[in-house]
Amino acid sequence: MSVITHTTKGSIFDDLGFSNEQAENLKVRAKLMQELTQIIKETGETQNDIAKRLGVTQSRISDLMRGKIQKFTIDNLVNIMSKSGYRVEINTKVA
Repeated sequence: MSVITHTTKGSIFDDLGFSNEQAENLKVRAKLMQELTQIIKETGETQNDIAKRLGVTQSRISDLMRGKIQKFTIDNLVNIMSKSGYRVEINTKVA
């Protein structure tokens, strides 16, 4: 049995050849989606109930829960986070 190992440069997005700007955008979106997914899971509500409360469609919540990152912008995710009662804080650092 052979073992395949791979060391990343920083994130999967970096490794996949995205430009620095694209990789940073994807990292922010992924983090927001991860946080929102956890928040939604903790409510115990149905996707339909959550969608109604947030003013989006159930399919939009499904896309979020399934990690369909290409369907969301940072703006979309910040708006959903805000409607969920959370504030988004940004921390920056020199790369």
